[in-house]
Amino acid sequence: MMLKTTVFFEGVSVGMVGKILIVDDVATNRIVLKVKLANARYQPVMAASGQEALDAIARDTPDLILLDLDLGDMNGIDICKKLKQNPKYSRIPVVIVTANTDRQARLDALHAGADDVLPKPVDDQILLARMRSLLRAYEQDEELRLRDATLMELGFAEGPANFAQPARIGLIAPNPEIGVNWRAALRRQMPHDRIDLLGQHDALNVATQANESGCGYDAFVIAPDLSMPGEGLRLMSELRSRSRSRHAAICIAVPPGRRDTIAVALDLGADDLLPDTFSAPELAQEAGLRLKRNLARKRRLDQQRATLAEGLRLATIDPLTGLFNRRYALPHLNRIASESRQANRDFAILILDMDRFKSINDTFGHAAGDSVLVEVAKRLSQELRASDIIARFGGEEFLVALPNTSLEQAGQIAGRLCRVIEQQPIALPDNHNSLRATVSIGMALGGTSDPDRSVDTLIEMADRALMYSKAHGRNQVRILRAPNAA
Repeated sequence: MMLKTTVFFEGVSVGMVGKILIVDDVATNRIVLKVKLANARYQPVMAASGQEALDAIARDTPDLILLDLDLGDMNGIDICKKLKQNPKYSRIPVVIVTANTDRQARLDALHAGADDVLPKPVDDQILLARMRSLLRAYEQDEELRLRDATLMELGFAEGPANFAQPARIGLIAPNPEIGVNWRAALRRQMPHDRIDLLGQHDALNVATQANESGCGYDAFVIAPDLSMPGEGLRLMSELRSRSRSRHAAICIAVPPGRRDTIAVALDLGADDLLPDTFSAPELAQEAGLRLKRNLARKRRLDQQRATLAEGLRLATIDPLTGLFNRRYALPHLNRIASESRQANRDFAILILDMDRFKSINDTFGHAAGDSVLVEVAKRLSQELRASDIIARFGGEEFLVALPNTSLEQAGQIAGRLCRVIEQQPIALPDNHNSLRATVSIGMALGGTSDPDRSVDTLIEMADRALMYSKAHGRNQVRILRAPNAA
């Protein structure tokens, strides 16, 4: 069966994703960075002063800020402090890009909340790798924060804050002497935490054997090269793949000048980078500061995950498919719409309906129909991003919300969802029969094109588009716009 994906663009322009605010009082610096980021498919926004930057952040919240330390009207550290003290902006990643090589200035910037400090002239490979790492973490933060806020709206109180127990930190150094030096330096910065020297096999063993009583490690500091070059990075990948160590904070201690190693470490999942030697007091302070910050983030995310898991278990999960239910989806969708208006972003709503589902129940029985719904839900979920939401909206109907998504991107995703359902037959519980299922999809776009359009109206539009999809042959995507859209 051929997939027919019908998409009506009606002159809608497609923009880049990843809005990056560049703050520098030198026009040449701003322009050079703008070109580099645009070539990497980011959406650069520029500000020439501290006040311009604050106005731009309030007007159109960026995903990441590249901030010069010395501006004409105010200091970059003061701007960073203002942002980190404001709950609305405190989680936006901030990278200080400066020609100031003073070690104390670097520490002051990190104390103020900067996520990193990079020297000018900026190394393109390291800058882009650091941005990718921070944007991934920011998306994860926003996903959990958004879901947490939705649970609060549903009436589930935030879970009690856990008392911060001393952290357990594992050091995997290239040799025992370096490991002992690392531990001595970190113990001066973090006297209440437990710091252990581990071999790489020890690290994997404790990651595998860790249990709910908390015998696992909260953070690891790993040298990129152990007995062989790159072995520390492979160890990090192993730790990220194991459920008990997946959410640990992992910092790679990289020697200066190893630009390729830095970029690879960040892209493989390192949370942060540390200097490879802690002999100087300033380097030890920086290492301790970075570790403490990553541990605090790890604890916060752990708490949010626990709260989310309990709330979802109680009231917001469809028991058959394991997806969110309508009760969760609607307030979450309203929150996506509200935040899209504030950030001047588009988002999309998809309504998906199984084609000829009644005939499946009539021919094979309701148990077979249920197994088909479970498999369809699984396939749809695997094709979506972490920030997207999918819910069983009722019967054989599903709702998908795609935040920060252009019309073209939403059309591509919707077409892919059709294909992933159609391509492989679905086995039935009798182990003898299988069938090919298809879905029809209706879509509506919200956000910048009509910020006053309500979520209810968008759902009605998507539902109407779904009816067109059904009426014109099924197994296709239809996208409609509001009559008053520009």
